[in-house]
Amino acid sequence: MEHDVSEPRTRAPRPSIGVVEWLRQNLFSNWWNSLISIVLLIVIFQVVTGLLRWILGSEGWIAVANSVRIILLGRYPPAEAWRPQLIVTMAALLLGLSGGIWRGIPLNLAVGFSAIMALLGLISFAMPTSEVPLPVATPLFLFGTAILGAGGIATAWRLRDTLRWPVIAGWLLLYPVTILILRGGDTVGTNLWGGLLLTLLLSVSGIVLSFPLGILLALGRRSDLPVIKWFCVGYIELIRGVPLVTLLFMASLMLPLFLPPEVRVDAVVRAIVAVTLFSAAYLAENVRGGLQSLPRGQTEAARALGLNVVQTTLLITLPQALRAVIPVLVGQFIALFKDTSLVVIIGLTDLLGAAQAINTQPAWFGIPGGVWRETFFVVAGIYWIFSFTMSRTARRIESNLNVGR
Repeated sequence: MEHDVSEPRTRAPRPSIGVVEWLRQNLFSNWWNSLISIVLLIVIFQVVTGLLRWILGSEGWIAVANSVRIILLGRYPPAEAWRPQLIVTMAALLLGLSGGIWRGIPLNLAVGFSAIMALLGLISFAMPTSEVPLPVATPLFLFGTAILGAGGIATAWRLRDTLRWPVIAGWLLLYPVTILILRGGDTVGTNLWGGLLLTLLLSVSGIVLSFPLGILLALGRRSDLPVIKWFCVGYIELIRGVPLVTLLFMASLMLPLFLPPEVRVDAVVRAIVAVTLFSAAYLAENVRGGLQSLPRGQTEAARALGLNVVQTTLLITLPQALRAVIPVLVGQFIALFKDTSLVVIIGLTDLLGAAQAINTQPAWFGIPGGVWRETFFVVAGIYWIFSFTMSRTARRIESNLNVGR
């Protein structure tokens, strides 16, 4: 009897088994599987119990709780902590408005950010300030930021067409406004910036500034003009041939030797320039790979329609190339975010430098074993949260764009 293709095939339901039967089939089916399972269970039990004893009984967590400001802001003056708080509130509002306008991924990010801020607000509210001082993470600020993000979602949900371009302008202006607010004129020098604040500034600056520069270098390397082509080739190969730490040392130590005595470039600015130039060279090769993966028929069809070179690049080839290399670009941005920890070598107190500063404070010398495990565990968690968020966001973008299908 032939099978009727019009009816979908259904699998027979698998018989359910109890827990004991599942253990017998999967972990204790014979004597060597039983031996391996017992050894692994003992090891897992020892690891879990030891980890719980450390988490619940270590005195180092007190040092971490009392050093939240150092982890977040480094040596930024406590009296000026309202400046980064103001920036966070502006970013929360823009993120909420973006979630209400474009929905999808921005909405997920806005909801997640608001939920995290609300959770941190509950934690800080439950802990007395005498035990855990949180001068930059007060409950009022955390709850206000969460409400602002949620309010932005609700507002933009109904006014999405009206707020679309103002929100885009707000994101474009956020970076220069952030620099102006953090500096406060000459109130707070960049030598006092540190912690997560400096790490985010370096990584965001490197990503935002290197993206257009890398695209220009990729297009220049494919140019028919020999001067532009070989300049881009020389720059890309030179920068890719040296490690990032070399560029940081050059920007920190060698650059002042070539400048007049009265010209002094800020240390943070030099680090941003080095990170940007380094990232742009790698980004250029990724974009060039995306451009080379496109069939020549795309360009020929665009020219047959009467598009010039600029129109063909901006409207046809470049969007497809960027879409094809989204996974590679996100991987580079995640690596750049983690590579900013190298600036501690040239004397800047980023997130990793803040952890080292906490470990060297005399107030925590009496804690048995020190506090380095707890501080570096928290720092590693912060790196993981940001990297995981970027990775998951990139996967959602790939899924929405059907990359690879």
